[in-house]
Amino acid sequence: MPETPLSVAVIGAGYWGPNLARNFNAGPDWQLAAICDLDTDKATRLARSVGAVPVTGSVQELLQNPDLDAVAIATPARTHHGLATAALAAGKHVLVEKPLADSLARGEQMVAQAEAAGLVLMADHTYCYTPAVLKIRELVATGELGEILFIDSVRINLGLIQPDVDVFWDLAPHDLAILDFVLPGGLRPVRVSAHGSDPLGAGTSCVGHLVLELDTGAMAHIHVNWLSPTKIRQLVIGGSRRTLVWDDLNPQQRLSVYDRGVDLSRTARETGEEERSQSNVSYRLGDTWSPALPEHEALSAMVTEFAAAIRSRRPALTSGTAGVRVLSVLEAATHSQVSGAPVTLRPTLELESAS
Repeated sequence: MPETPLSVAVIGAGYWGPNLARNFNAGPDWQLAAICDLDTDKATRLARSVGAVPVTGSVQELLQNPDLDAVAIATPARTHHGLATAALAAGKHVLVEKPLADSLARGEQMVAQAEAAGLVLMADHTYCYTPAVLKIRELVATGELGEILFIDSVRINLGLIQPDVDVFWDLAPHDLAILDFVLPGGLRPVRVSAHGSDPLGAGTSCVGHLVLELDTGAMAHIHVNWLSPTKIRQLVIGGSRRTLVWDDLNPQQRLSVYDRGVDLSRTARETGEEERSQSNVSYRLGDTWSPALPEHEALSAMVTEFAAAIRSRRPALTSGTAGVRVLSVLEAATHSQVSGAPVTLRPTLELESAS
């Protein structure tokens, strides 16, 4: 027998809310119960597009509904904490668009509250549910790439300059969430360095470079930019066996795996610096192949995972804890920009300036 659909309301009818509402309304796991927004006219227009579901301008009124199982929050980051904690206090499961909160401390508090209440808190890290990223996760997990040596990510375009966040908090959450999803054990850098630039005098960084020193010894670099006239969405993961390139804007060949690289013999690696400089370096020039990818909408897979996590009483693939790991790097990036120095991340997620 099919399971009874879960009841969900979308809070926020702006940019992302309509995408969530459409997917909740289309899937068999969910019944879209309401649209909530202070702008009830905007909420009404959205509600009509998905079957004339009820509309309310009051979050308090919404959360008093005993038949409501969950809420999806698609509002500005500064409101995520207040809305999520109110929903959790009302016994509702919560999905929050990126970033999970506007500070690490608030994100950690949200996770602790959800765990104490036995509720699912899920981060809407949509890219993690794309066929390409799911395949990357599989290739890394099965060892196809070997040991990860470096990661380079570029996310640039002519974008909207945000009044309340810099380019790191606006764009980098996508890349950080992807790395957290595909790396075994999640994203756990030991040090973070961030360099931002404000060439327009907008009062916030519009161009940024983020460098993460991972606990494996690998280095990850993320370039984000609101000012580029060309749009690039590319991720390169270099491994000891193979290198993977994801070009999100190339629908014909999103993923390419290169059996090419540089090999240094074990003997050379174990010698001293002087001998190593004279050791033989070999270049591997093998085949290139493109994995076949299924076709499905990432958001559809994401809302399906939200329902599965609730029914199975388990953390979602992109859990609140994953959202906190992303927040820890974003907050470290802010500290690094202010101090002009790298920031060390402790296992407890506390931050301190690196010496």
